[in-house]
Amino acid sequence: MVCRMFRIETEVDQDRRALLRARLRDTNTAASPVLAALRGTPPARETPLHVWALDDSGALSGGLVAHTWAGWLHITYLWVDTPHRGTGLGTHLLTAAEHQALHHHACTAARVETWDFQAPGFYRRQGYEVVCEIPDYPPGVTEYTLTKRLG
Repeated sequence: MVCRMFRIETEVDQDRRALLRARLRDTNTAASPVLAALRGTPPARETPLHVWALDDSGALSGGLVAHTWAGWLHITYLWVDTPHRGTGLGTHLLTAAEHQALHHHACTAARVETWDFQAPGFYRRQGYEVVCEIPDYPPGVTEYTLTKRLG
C-alpha cells in the first residue's frame, strides 16, 4: 500500500474552484444517465429570473431573485419592504416568478430555502410543502426546504 503526503491549503482560489466544479460536473454526468441526457439541452442552462416591485417614485418595494435549471425554479431571495408586508405584494412577486418559470422556461416545480423566522408559513399558504427541516442551522434557528409542483 502506498501512502502519499498531500499539502492541504485553505485559501480561496477561484481557478481551482472552477476546475473542481468542472471535474465534479463531468464525474456526475458520467455517473448519472439522467444528468448525461440533460447535459447540453436548454433546461441544463441556469437562467436568471428576477421580478421587481417599484413604487410610484421608482423605489424598490420588493423583489424576487431566482434562476431556472433542469425544469425547476430555484428561489434565492424574496423580499418585501416593511410598509408593504401583508398587502399581497409577496404573493404577486412569487406568482409572477412561477408564471415566468412555467410558461417561458418550461419549469414543472419550484424550490426555496427559508428559516423559521422568515417565511415558511407564507410559502405553505402559496402551496409549497416542507421536504426538509434542519434544526439548529444556524444554532437556534431551523432551516426549511420547501417545494411546489407548478402548473
